[in-house]
Amino acid sequence: MTDKLEKSAAGAPPEDTPPEGGSSFSGPPEAIKAIPVRHWGRWVSGFVVVALLALLVNAFANGDIQWATVGDKVFDSTVVAGAGRTLLISVLAMVLGVVLGVVLAVMRLSKNPVTSTVAWLYIWFFRGTPVYVQLLMWFNLALIFPVLNLGPIYKDEMTDVMTPFMCALLGLGLNEAAYMAEICRAGLLAVDEGQTEAAHALGMSHGKTLRRIVIPQAMRVIVPPTGNEFINMLKTSSLVYVVTYNELLRSTSVIGSSSFAVMELLFVASIWYLVMTSVFSVFQYYLERYYARGSSRSLPPTVFQKVKANLLSLGRERSAQ
Repeated sequence: MTDKLEKSAAGAPPEDTPPEGGSSFSGPPEAIKAIPVRHWGRWVSGFVVVALLALLVNAFANGDIQWATVGDKVFDSTVVAGAGRTLLISVLAMVLGVVLGVVLAVMRLSKNPVTSTVAWLYIWFFRGTPVYVQLLMWFNLALIFPVLNLGPIYKDEMTDVMTPFMCALLGLGLNEAAYMAEICRAGLLAVDEGQTEAAHALGMSHGKTLRRIVIPQAMRVIVPPTGNEFINMLKTSSLVYVVTYNELLRSTSVIGSSSFAVMELLFVASIWYLVMTSVFSVFQYYLERYYARGSSRSLPPTVFQKVKANLLSLGRERSAQ
């Protein structure tokens, strides 16, 4: 046995000896020079888009618009007050819509045919008619109910009750409730039924199960569209112009018609709408990130983290070149 091992060891080539027809290892291989693929279509499309944007900017710059007036009126006291009223009516209408929407969603999911049917009819009506028409209906409600009589609690003329603020609040809030009801219903249905069954098995009531188990988990589904609805509410609030509520658009329109700077004041209103929607878009992103903690292994990056990652990638590309 020992002789066979010695013979096989003697007949085997040394470890440092290269195999027949091969070459000896002389060091690490040369670095591969990767040549990036030329995407000419991207360059052409980018050039076309930039050229169109330049033409658009040039048209606005050379148009009959007094840009100095835009800068002077952005922080006008009347405009700032109108922007504040726009924000106020949007927040209050959204709160009313969310609260009533949750109630309607629970009614839709109820096994009681009366409550579910009433909720369905409410959603059907308010989703099927324009907000503009609903605002006009509230504004002219005195034609149907001249006096609001609640017995010993309250009694007054409907024209005194339905102020422009009240018409705007009810018109926007009740319409938003119909959409929030569907959003909340989708969020509640997204929670697994086993969660409800387990809570009931522990002796929790239906209401407590909703508050403690179902609604906290449904928030992950409800929050993103709710944020979009609020941003849309900020823009939809301009429709309350028709009920003479002195919000942002009405404030700028009054100034523009008196100073013959209609287009300039429309730009002022657009700037304020863009600022408000941009700020609340950031809040929406962080709110979605907060409620994503229980469902995502890694949270989505923040705005600053995205900027930092883009800057680092750009620096690596430059250093590689």
